[in-house]
Amino acid sequence: MRFAAAFAFLSLCLSLRAEEPTPQLLPVARDLLEKTGYRGTVLVYDFQEETHFASHPSIAEERFIPASTFKILSTQAALQSGVVADKDSILKWDGLERGRQETNRDLPLTTAFRISSVPHYQELVREIGPDRMLAFVNSIPYGNQDISGGIDQFWLTGALSISPLEQIEFLVRLYQHDLPFDPSVMDSVKQMMLSPEDEPIRYAAKTGWAVLPESRNIGWWVGWAEKEGRRLFFATVLDSNQPRDDFGHTRIDITKKTVESIFEK
Repeated sequence: MRFAAAFAFLSLCLSLRAEEPTPQLLPVARDLLEKTGYRGTVLVYDFQEETHFASHPSIAEERFIPASTFKILSTQAALQSGVVADKDSILKWDGLERGRQETNRDLPLTTAFRISSVPHYQELVREIGPDRMLAFVNSIPYGNQDISGGIDQFWLTGALSISPLEQIEFLVRLYQHDLPFDPSVMDSVKQMMLSPEDEPIRYAAKTGWAVLPESRNIGWWVGWAEKEGRRLFFATVLDSNQPRDDFGHTRIDITKKTVESIFEK
């Protein structure tokens, strides 16, 4: 009851959302994406300039299933609700052997997040439960707020969907401590998103990849990039019924090339 009442109030407060901005066309990103042959968009938000740019602006408003980018929210939900204590908590393996060998063991929460272990997170969301999870989703609000399709499937093959513009709005609010979670919870997830690689451009991000009926593949890379005090948020989504072996790498590669070109200006 405490969670439901609090989040109902927050949902009411956040219900009057500003109209989504229309991104400006970003030719360099358009050229990069169209060379891949995939449908999708690379959306970038310049935090300092408060301006959105996209390879394909109309697709930036289209909603797609979030796949494992939803772990950014579900991790905060698990920490906030006390299902896990902190980012170092151990998530138990269920003992079932699966194709990804790195998931066939107990995993710290941070590791499960970074390698995107589906079975560990399915159990985590089952423990959160549908009532609390829906309250969290509604309190933001996140995408279309529809968690039908199974409590351990709704973000993978179910009804939940979110647009690239909504992804960036969610990420900006996370960065600014403007989500309905404790600051320590948001800080933990921001640390989990941060790339361990020490590069001139520092990335904090999360991948997502869903395989839907008729072999429809949805691939995401969302997050932010920082260089010399400048910050760019991004949400890239690819949509293909015939993905090549490069599908997973391409979503990251074209995003990084776009971000680098903007920082170089």
